[in-house]
Amino acid sequence: MGASHSSSCCSSCISLKDKCPRPRGLFSLVITKGMLLAGLLLRNVPYITDAIFIDTHWSAALRNIALSIILTRAGLGLDPSALRRLKAVCVRVAVGPCTVEACVVAVVSHFLLGLPWVWGFILGFVLAAVSPAVVVPSMLLLQKEGYGVEKGIPTLLMAAGSFDDVLAITGFSTCLGIAFSTGSTWMNILKGLLEVVGGIIAGLILGLFLCLFPSKDQDLVLKRTLMLLGLAIFSVFFSHVVGFAGAGGLSTLVLAFLAALGWKTDKAPVAAMVGRSWDVFQPLLFGLIGAEITIAALSPNTVGLGLACIFIGLVIRLIVTFVLVHFGGFNLKEKLFIAVAWLPKATVQAAIGSKALDMAREVGDETMIKFGLDVLTLAVLAILTTAPIGALGIGLAGPRLLEQQVKGEVIGGPPEI
Repeated sequence: MGASHSSSCCSSCISLKDKCPRPRGLFSLVITKGMLLAGLLLRNVPYITDAIFIDTHWSAALRNIALSIILTRAGLGLDPSALRRLKAVCVRVAVGPCTVEACVVAVVSHFLLGLPWVWGFILGFVLAAVSPAVVVPSMLLLQKEGYGVEKGIPTLLMAAGSFDDVLAITGFSTCLGIAFSTGSTWMNILKGLLEVVGGIIAGLILGLFLCLFPSKDQDLVLKRTLMLLGLAIFSVFFSHVVGFAGAGGLSTLVLAFLAALGWKTDKAPVAAMVGRSWDVFQPLLFGLIGAEITIAALSPNTVGLGLACIFIGLVIRLIVTFVLVHFGGFNLKEKLFIAVAWLPKATVQAAIGSKALDMAREVGDETMIKFGLDVLTLAVLAILTTAPIGALGIGLAGPRLLEQQVKGEVIGGPPEI
């Protein structure tokens, strides 16, 4: 592709090698949604469900491995200069939309669904978390093609997404503790802060370790890749074992980012090998998320009102996100894209959507069981509606709203992740 190629896709690309990236990006997102639907069919089609058994423990383990790989790719793909420039915007995007949407959903669900206030906030924090399983691969795809790289938009969303999930899980755990009186409110809040601090410190220590080992007289690419993925998976699983689930993902993001800083130009082959491991685990993650959804668990009485709660929360989230990036140096199109990219939900909802119901069943309180079913129903609806819409929205809006960086004869920013 010549240097005269414009920043947007054009019809002048004459060879197969030089075809514009937009169709490939959309094709990848369509395949991703096909994986989600395949898992949905495995769970809900009678004869297929009877023939295929999915162990819940193995399902959770495989999803956690896939998530650690996603966050590793995100850490390797972060642009340090963009992150320094956008640190204030990153904090606003991570905290603002999540907090506001949780509060709005709590209020709306209290009046529409009759949920008590604490259960409304439980639902709010379940729905407020953005999905790294959708956002990170989509951002890496756009980053590879050079879209938004100059302004650091993929880096902004990948970094903010991890903090957004930590905040949502912390808020959820705090409200769940209040609802079931498991420990004091202040202890639950303190636990959330410890997750953030502990995750960052653990990531810094492990990242420094990866910068120093293995020594340069060994096969660096293979050993660095194995050590990076091994420590990332260890972080995610160990954080669950010690009861600080939110710290694992943050630790993985930090250690991958720090390792990439230490490796500098040598990170590209490692990132490529991590990308190939994602090709293996991507269908497992999305397929197993789809398999978590049981259509029979959807209560017809709450579907309509539940969709209204989700829709109102999303509209407010769009507006808040657009406003919070107003002073970040972005133009109108870029602000619209960031708002759209902050919609999809899947991973956190699949992971914690049923937790309140499980605890209610252990207690044996019929009223709490009903509230737990309402939370699960809306979590399922959020996955079904926002994951495909958000992923498709990112794929369609990215090439149209973001500027594509052109360097000589190469379109794209950082090395392929």
